[in-house]
Amino acid sequence: MTLLQLSVDDLETLVSELAEEPAKWQARIRFGTEQRWWTRLFGDDTVDVWLLTWVQDTGTDLHDHGESVGAFTVISGELEEVRPDGNGGLRATPVSPGEVCRIERGDVHDVRSPSRKPAVSIHAYSPPLREMTFYEQHPNGPAPVKTVSTESEGDLL
Repeated sequence: MTLLQLSVDDLETLVSELAEEPAKWQARIRFGTEQRWWTRLFGDDTVDVWLLTWVQDTGTDLHDHGESVGAFTVISGELEEVRPDGNGGLRATPVSPGEVCRIERGDVHDVRSPSRKPAVSIHAYSPPLREMTFYEQHPNGPAPVKTVSTESEGDLL
């Protein structure tokens, strides 16, 4: 069976438009005390859309999204997206409310909350996340450590 897939452009539009419709997600916001928190806003065979909240010093660790592409936008607070810089290091880029990060197939990144102010973000993936590989950063670049799937782990976020 071939699944339909939205493009990264489509996902960027989706998260941007959804961020402008707080009636669809605002009542569902919850914050963990020491960890990020998430809930699925929508999911079908084509796309998965998630609401995430972040407290200070929480992050995802370096990972990819398997066969999925994605996009996320910050609604409130500030996040930083961390990607390998190509020279064995990592580069952190602040992501402020209204900004969108695009995730192409094969991209490796970490998303972190560096601020004391809690953050809220919306993420979309297509096809829905089925597998993620986590990485450690080494002088020669990221090295895979562990792959998880929805079959073994349930929700991957």
